[in-house]
Amino acid sequence: MNHMSTSIVQVLWQNVIRWVDSEAQTGDEIDPNSRNINWIRCLPFFAVHVVCLCVIWVGVSYIAIMVCLLLFWLRMFAITGFYHRYFSHKSFKMNRFWQFIFAFIANSSAQRGPLWWASHHRKHHKHSDQNTDLHSPVKSGFWWSHIGWFICESAFKTDYSVIRDWERFPELKFLNRFDIIAPTLLAVLTYLFGEFLASYYPHFETNGWQMLIWGFFVSTVILFHATFTINSLGHIYGNRRFDTKDNSRNNPWLAFITLGEGWHNNHHRFAVSTRQGFYWWELDITYYILVVLNFIGIVKDLNPVPARILEQGLKINNRNFKS
Repeated sequence: MNHMSTSIVQVLWQNVIRWVDSEAQTGDEIDPNSRNINWIRCLPFFAVHVVCLCVIWVGVSYIAIMVCLLLFWLRMFAITGFYHRYFSHKSFKMNRFWQFIFAFIANSSAQRGPLWWASHHRKHHKHSDQNTDLHSPVKSGFWWSHIGWFICESAFKTDYSVIRDWERFPELKFLNRFDIIAPTLLAVLTYLFGEFLASYYPHFETNGWQMLIWGFFVSTVILFHATFTINSLGHIYGNRRFDTKDNSRNNPWLAFITLGEGWHNNHHRFAVSTRQGFYWWELDITYYILVVLNFIGIVKDLNPVPARILEQGLKINNRNFKS
């Protein structure tokens, strides 16, 4: 085998290893700052989409649809409430045990690890809609901001320099490095649940394969694209209450789909608030659930929106209404 063939095999093998170990050494052949799409590395991402076609063979049942939606909303809440509002912005507090539990649930979404998520999002806020913003639709267009950035080489790296506050937790670093564990476990559990129902409750007319396809694969793909809309649509469609440095917008439809993330202009005005729907008429389901979790003691110290910002927003609203 000549040198070129050996190099190609080496690069292929390095990327396959990174399917399991996201922080495996990449070697000199891979440029971690490249915006080129790494087709080998992102094969599992595309595979999850393709497997959804198996609904043609496994069929559908009411219980499979219910589990699909349940796992979609549960993991959406974990992403918005914990990957975003907790790990990225530290908008409330909780103990180390619950910190890991919710990180694990969010990680089962297959949207990589908690430290990866926080590092990329913090850099997004620092460079929002500038040339260095990896997923700005203003700079790079819809498809890049929706999917392209997620599968390019530079997106795979976790920049620990911006998450020193989380680096001290070895369990989070482990979960971040081996980010395939939680999604794989969820996939196995959905299959076993389907087999359990097939054996003991046959009237549900489901089985392991059907539950796996709907409960994990279809649910995960919907979750991918619902989350990505905040990048691709949340900076293009909607209203701007606050004059922020970027093009972030408030969109009630996106807020409904993502449990509150659609109040994106509010969020970019004061990112460390637990609440993104600043006013009572702005539906923010994630915040309401966090209030309940605060009441029962799982989370604490929810960071409020300062009164001056609320007043500023109301004045802008009134002025826009009169005009």
